[in-house]
Amino acid sequence: MENVFSHLNQIDPIRENIIKGLQSIQQTEGYLSDDALIACSAYFGVPLAEVEGVVTFYSQFKRVKPGKYRISVCDGTACHIKGTPLILEWVSAELGIASDETDDDGLFSLETVSCLGCCSLAPVLSINGEVFGNLTRKGVLRILKRFKRQSK
Repeated sequence: MENVFSHLNQIDPIRENIIKGLQSIQQTEGYLSDDALIACSAYFGVPLAEVEGVVTFYSQFKRVKPGKYRISVCDGTACHIKGTPLILEWVSAELGIASDETDDDGLFSLETVSCLGCCSLAPVLSINGEVFGNLTRKGVLRILKRFKRQSK
């Protein structure tokens, strides 16, 4: 919790800065833990329920600790039309997780994002910022196996 307070100490402790505080913590930690929400509640002097309300209202906030490899599957218009639902199905089946989940080993986390800005390569996913396009089932499985091998 001490680490959380070090992020908050740089922000004025007024209610209007709750979002800024949560963003600061998430940027460093990768997600918002229960301890982070409790710390924000205490620091900004608001009920924990109010902080939780902010976190659940804005989709930018993540409550699940991300895996070593963060998989973002694009669901923009071009990608959706060219197969986002299938991409998600293949990744989910291979890793045993759904969108907004992390596998039990803490290796992979999966999220669906609005757009990765690579429409000409649709359908697209990225892993820790590395973009993979023109995906097929075989290609998705090959990519996942590569990252599994790298983690050993």
